[in-house]
Amino acid sequence: MEIETAPTEKRYEKPEGERRGLVIVNTGDGKGKSTAAFGLALRAHGRGKGVRIFQFMKVPSARFGEHRMFEQLGIPIEGLGDGFSWKSKDLEHSAQLARDGWEKARAAIHSGEHFMVVLDEITYPLIYGWLPLEPVLETLRTRPKDVHVVLTGRRCPPEIIELADTVTEMALIKHAFKAGVPAQRGIED
Repeated sequence: MEIETAPTEKRYEKPEGERRGLVIVNTGDGKGKSTAAFGLALRAHGRGKGVRIFQFMKVPSARFGEHRMFEQLGIPIEGLGDGFSWKSKDLEHSAQLARDGWEKARAAIHSGEHFMVVLDEITYPLIYGWLPLEPVLETLRTRPKDVHVVLTGRRCPPEIIELADTVTEMALIKHAFKAGVPAQRGIED
């Protein structure tokens, strides 16, 4: 490890632009995309802001740790899918669930009722061709000006990355699963 000198002066000037809703993308093969989005949701909720979370791959009856906690906090979280594609018995049904789920998410974004809308794992229905890209782009472009939208998932389409205000790519450096350690509740659920 290399030791650095702590900065004694601010390294940036405060931006002068107007505050507005942002499009934020968490993508990449590393762990933490959804976790980062949920952290933003908690920050917003902690400031009294309305938040809505849609999970495109989770089933509506999911009871993962985030569901239990968000329910306790009063943050709406909704599973829109039927699990990951390798678990699906009917991929056309999975695709229809994604399209139906998108209509709910689109309506929530356009309603302007929420400060933040999280579209967790939305990249999968997009890259599988279950959900057309253009309506998603159009919704992001025409959303009310104060609505923040957070999108997560691997291999985010470049068109969304281009439109986004903030994009973070989570890089996989090392993962316990690859070393033979199974997923653990409370860490990867």
